[in-house]
Amino acid sequence: MAVRHQLIKKPPEAVWKVLSDAEQYGDWVVGTSRSEPEEGRWPELGAALRYEIKIGPFTLHNRTVVRRSEPTAVLELEADSGPLGTARIAMELRPWGEHTLIILDEHPLRGAGGALHNGLVEAVIQVRHRTMLGRLARLCEDDENPARASDESTARTTPARPRPHAV
Repeated sequence: MAVRHQLIKKPPEAVWKVLSDAEQYGDWVVGTSRSEPEEGRWPELGAALRYEIKIGPFTLHNRTVVRRSEPTAVLELEADSGPLGTARIAMELRPWGEHTLIILDEHPLRGAGGALHNGLVEAVIQVRHRTMLGRLARLCEDDENPARASDESTARTTPARPRPHAV
């Protein structure tokens, strides 16, 4: 079971706003080249998105369904990779002072992915998660990100303090 965490220097509401934008999944989910809503309103319970994963000359058309959604706290997904099977992907957002600690937990549920799951596959998933969470943090922390722009303008109540210059 692949579990990894990342501290994101924004409050849970800002992280949730990025997770709630189905079209941005391609910007942070490793391997996803394009994503779009398929059914329902993302990330409400039962909503689905479809996306493409390109592996060399091959393109896989996958689908992910929301199985649990508690805004600003928990998002659990079931990713369906066709013949490779399905996986549970759970993201927990914990307030950590002014920031968010996100905990990502992924494991296979059905199909070939579960049958072939081993230590090597686990290591690959850990590397993928490190990259994914790094990308997610950059998207959330980027003040130019349109998914967060409205939150930032209303959330700031005190002027930002100047940062010390590095020597």
